[in-house]
Amino acid sequence: QVQLVESGGGLVQAGGSLRLSCEASGRTSSTYVMGWFRQAPGKEREFLAAIRWSGGNPYYADSVLGRFTISRDNAENTVYLQMNSLKPEDTAVYYCAVTRSGSIYYTGHSLYDYWGQGTQVTVSS
Repeated sequence: QVQLVESGGGLVQAGGSLRLSCEASGRTSSTYVMGWFRQAPGKEREFLAAIRWSGGNPYYADSVLGRFTISRDNAENTVYLQMNSLKPEDTAVYYCAVTRSGSIYYTGHSLYDYWGQGTQVTVSS
């Protein structure tokens, strides 16, 4: 089992930045992949970015490429999502998740095994 706890959400004006954190505990593995998703009201859960716990290049959804950056700190067992140039349409609950698949290219939420509780991000216009 892996436990995930997100933090860092909040209210920000359009054009601003936020950094989300996701602290992992439990039986983590270097083969795991950490991902970030979001879900806006009335919409499906959307893949944003993924990175291998062991390192390497991350993978991004087109909708956030160039604005969001995923990174990890293995010493702190934490994955981050730096979000810049935020837009009102970025408003959603943001989730971190873990897939045991080992692939950063799995974008379907059903392919992820463990989830955090989510953190709200609201971008005002």
